[in-house]
Amino acid sequence: MKWTSILAIYALFWVMSAFLVLPFGVRTHDEEGIPKVLGQADSAPANFRPGNIAKRATLLALVLFGLYYANYINGWIMPEDLDLVQLPTDEATPG
Repeated sequence: MKWTSILAIYALFWVMSAFLVLPFGVRTHDEEGIPKVLGQADSAPANFRPGNIAKRATLLALVLFGLYYANYINGWIMPEDLDLVQLPTDEATPG
């Protein structure tokens, strides 16, 4: 696998991971007991920390990409293994 492919696939895993970890650890102003700004949504985060989200996304992306790359090298799960619709072959028909 080329290094550019590795970088592109890792970037896809990172973006997916960022969206996965985004809602964890975020609390609203009501939960924190902090007064809201006039016109602010009730669901607005009070403690949004993009640095923490980036760290968690990077760690999760490393784990997921590591599993992907290990599967790519070792061939644990191939596309043929994911074929859920088994079509009958000519060998199975009598005659």
